[in-house]
Amino acid sequence: MYDEILDKAIRRVPDFPKPGILFFDVTSIFTNPPAFKHAIDRMVEIYSERKPDAIAAVESRGFLFAAPLADRLGLPLVLIRKKGKLPGDVYRASYSLEYGEATIEAHKSDIEKGKKYLVIDDLIATGGTLNASKNLIEQGGATVAEFFGIIGIPELNYRQALSPTPVTTLIDLSEK
Repeated sequence: MYDEILDKAIRRVPDFPKPGILFFDVTSIFTNPPAFKHAIDRMVEIYSERKPDAIAAVESRGFLFAAPLADRLGLPLVLIRKKGKLPGDVYRASYSLEYGEATIEAHKSDIEKGKKYLVIDDLIATGGTLNASKNLIEQGGATVAEFFGIIGIPELNYRQALSPTPVTTLIDLSEK
């Protein structure tokens, strides 16, 4: 999928965080009000028809895209945070990174049993964070209806990693 407005707004940073990696920096979308509005409008267009019961967003840039969507659709928003950031009783899931392991959490009281969640992150690469997010939601007796990212990097095979859950992105980009 190609989206010219977003493509022009996304900053590309070569050799970050290490040589040979092309980093796609979505923070530049937030400094470009027409691009940010475009992204939120597209999300509203897509999800007002699909009607999830609630939205779960991955820290931290996922929050910035999910909050306006949840507001516009009148849906609850669950925050998925890094380990140790939430004060209440939490569900916890760990996942592998290139350089180790990370753990995410969500308040148990925020996930409603039987509900269908849309999980939002800014960028989908390998799918590790989103699979861990799905694990959190399923611990609460709910399901993930779909994953969403502003950017997808298809060459990292995120669709296969997240299958059979559907994945939607606004723009697919290549690390090359």
